[in-house]
Amino acid sequence: MDRNELDPSVPSATEVKKIPLIIKVYAVLCILSGVGTLPSVGAFMWQVITALINGNAADKLGDNTLVAVGLIVAGIMLSAASAVILIIFGLDLIKNQRRNAARLSYILIAFTVVELLVDVMLQGIGPFLLRPAIQLGILVALSATVDPTLRQERELQRRLQEMLDRDAAAEGMLGRDETGEGYIKLNYFNLFWVFFVCCILGLIAEDIWHMTVDDPGVYQNRAGMLFGPFSPIYGFGAVLMTMVLNRFYKKNPIIIFLVSAVLGASFEVFVGWFMQTAFGVVSWSYSHITLFGLPDPLVVLTGGRTCTGFACLWGLGGLIWIKLLLPRLLKLINKIPWKSRYSATVIFTVIMLVDGVMTLQSLDYWYQRVNGTEPDIPVAQFYGEHFDNEYMENRFQSMTMSPKDATRV
Repeated sequence: MDRNELDPSVPSATEVKKIPLIIKVYAVLCILSGVGTLPSVGAFMWQVITALINGNAADKLGDNTLVAVGLIVAGIMLSAASAVILIIFGLDLIKNQRRNAARLSYILIAFTVVELLVDVMLQGIGPFLLRPAIQLGILVALSATVDPTLRQERELQRRLQEMLDRDAAAEGMLGRDETGEGYIKLNYFNLFWVFFVCCILGLIAEDIWHMTVDDPGVYQNRAGMLFGPFSPIYGFGAVLMTMVLNRFYKKNPIIIFLVSAVLGASFEVFVGWFMQTAFGVVSWSYSHITLFGLPDPLVVLTGGRTCTGFACLWGLGGLIWIKLLLPRLLKLINKIPWKSRYSATVIFTVIMLVDGVMTLQSLDYWYQRVNGTEPDIPVAQFYGEHFDNEYMENRFQSMTMSPKDATRV
């Protein structure tokens, strides 16, 4: 019997097993990176403070100085915290403290994702993103392998889950949360197909809304990705709604409505702000909307990125989603043949990733062309030749490009 089953404080044989040399080398690199980052962060912070005191920050930070400074300060604090955690993470790996290292890897993953978003908003898309992207990939791999006890638990759970899934498929309960705490099982398979289907359904709904309400009888391409009939804001919105509302599906409809309204409006504001800050792109604006003839408070507070009416639509949409649409979508997802469900998920994941990366790159080079800062490199030439300004304006008809609204430094 494993000693951990009697005394959790005593390490088991799997925990005592030494970490491979290559991981220890990576641990040393983490420590060196963390130690080297801290003085760099301090020096950069001093440069920012000096520029602000001397009054020449506006020349370096562009038109949106306040937002740029806020993002820079947030990035500095994030880098400093990541550096400290990276040092501790490296020491834990060297000392074979697997569980502590696994826990810290999750924190570093979250920090790295936020760091990527801040870098995109401040500098756009470029080779500088490779370092945090590679670090993110390594951390994800380590989080799943560094603790052998967790890996064994996951392998046992995977085998057990496969047997349960086959039984659930036979009973028509595949994808449901067996605990009863939520409606749907929040695994990657379910959430990916929620994202994929809602990217398409959301685009169809928005096209119909535009043709019937915004500009009756006039069709406008409202696609949000470079290829395919996809609008990712609805895909990500549906995933977010599913994850948050999953445990609310038995709750009072009023509670579901209120949670959905706050969640949806907040998500809409964040996406609008991110796109405008990172790429100078505005896809929608409710600045003209009033509430009973008076200024809409949500419009004023969010700079026109959402409004009370659409917050209510988010609330109603969340209620309809969790009560009516999600159960039917789950049945649709489960029509994917058992033998090909995971291979199909991998294939379509790769397709959406490629589409997503090319969409972000095309937006970035569109911004640079309009701003007059396009670099003379093969990648920029490729996008300039195949996805020039005319193509982008025709593809993303709901978007307007205004480089002065971005916070590039």
